[in-house]
Amino acid sequence: MGFKDLKKNSSSMASKLQEELEKSNKTNDYKDDRFWRPTLDSASNGYAVIRFLPAVEGEDIPWVKLYSHAFKGKGGWFIHNCPTTLGEKCPVCEGNSELWNSGTESDKRIARDRKRKLTYISNILVVEDPAAPQNKGKVFLFKYGKKIFEKIQEQMNPEFQDESAVNPFDFWKGANFKLKIRKVDGYVNYDKSEFSAASELFDGDDAKLEALWKKQYALKEFINPKEFKSYSELKTKFVDALGGDVRATADTEDTIEDEPVVRSNRKSLPKTDVDEDVDVESYLKSLED
Repeated sequence: MGFKDLKKNSSSMASKLQEELEKSNKTNDYKDDRFWRPTLDSASNGYAVIRFLPAVEGEDIPWVKLYSHAFKGKGGWFIHNCPTTLGEKCPVCEGNSELWNSGTESDKRIARDRKRKLTYISNILVVEDPAAPQNKGKVFLFKYGKKIFEKIQEQMNPEFQDESAVNPFDFWKGANFKLKIRKVDGYVNYDKSEFSAASELFDGDDAKLEALWKKQYALKEFINPKEFKSYSELKTKFVDALGGDVRATADTEDTIEDEPVVRSNRKSLPKTDVDEDVDVESYLKSLED
């Protein structure tokens, strides 16, 4: 833009700048509306029926597996995707190995607090959602952890000979999943969740199934290398979060929501196996510089 254009457009430029200022002052909402989250009642119970969907065109597997770290050190929060997802080195995992191999219980406890969090992402169809009936019949992305994935594995590889293998992701021979959520010892629990008997989705109507299939979301974006910081960047942020002391920890007073459910009063990330179901991607974006 030349000087004459600058002068000519000075009035309109002021209004454009004002629009940008207003955008900058708004609080960013990093929740991705493509994701479905079950709603819990006041007793931390929840129920819904979902159907896991097959891989989209161009992808072979109907889920992606993502590792991430989420913990607070003396210098602040560290919440980032873990490059071991891509088979690459991670400074946090290396630090955890050193702490664990020291042999002291205090070091092992710190390593547990900083361990990788495991998340799976799949496409689902919401069959029933009593707490949010507007979701019924819609396609969403669903983040889930180790506990639910184990139930999927059990369906595909049954333990006993009198049980038939079922591919839960199949349109024609799959099965609905009854998601039953309870609060056990202060943590969200999925143990009572179960698959129904195998059934055709939409009574096998290929036209409806194809239309549904085309509404699904690609999953590869979640493991795109661009979504992961380099080793050196993570190393710097890791050192900053620790505040210069590899064994320093911080009292977790900040409130962090448990993303896989709509309502949660948890005041820190859980430190038991249940933390496999904790979603940290939204925190990553909201807490980064």
